[in-house]
Amino acid sequence: MIDFIKSKIQNSISLKTSLLSNTEILNAVNASVNEIINSYKIGGKVLWCGNGGSAADAQHLAAELSGRFYYDRPPLFSEALHVNTSYITAVANDYSYDIIYSRLVEAMGKKGDVLIGLSTSGNSANVIKALEKARQMGIVTVGLTGQTGGKMKDLCDHLINIPSTDTPRIQECHMLLGHTICEMVEMQVFPKK
Repeated sequence: MIDFIKSKIQNSISLKTSLLSNTEILNAVNASVNEIINSYKIGGKVLWCGNGGSAADAQHLAAELSGRFYYDRPPLFSEALHVNTSYITAVANDYSYDIIYSRLVEAMGKKGDVLIGLSTSGNSANVIKALEKARQMGIVTVGLTGQTGGKMKDLCDHLINIPSTDTPRIQECHMLLGHTICEMVEMQVFPKK
């Protein structure tokens, strides 16, 4: 059992280490940070969406911006689109689970905002529809996906596609890079004096 535990840790380390030399991902992370900062400068917001573990990651990362990350500073408008369970269950029941996020993007989003969609496969129908709606509205789209990017690939202004098909390892990298994004945004929007 110890060897199994070690193999999982090593797999995670190896995948994360591969990111150090992945210029496309590093550039996409940097560009995403710049888009978020630009959005906040014009009074915009960051919206997040995902399913299951990706929903939990979206909510976690939204809280890092809207609450605080490393130090005390004013809040930033950042929200995970799944946090209103009454809305989610009503729209899923009355319309379709596939449009739970796109309806909220239409209601809450505006040109200049940023929508970050998380899906390890890149093929989650409700995230795809949210990205489509965001693009129609002039909202910047960022995707956190797995190796291929799935159907999200063509809908994201910035694609952070982790080079793996192993869902837990992909999600670990999403959190690593998500935390990095939050830290960089915090540092640049609210520089320490």
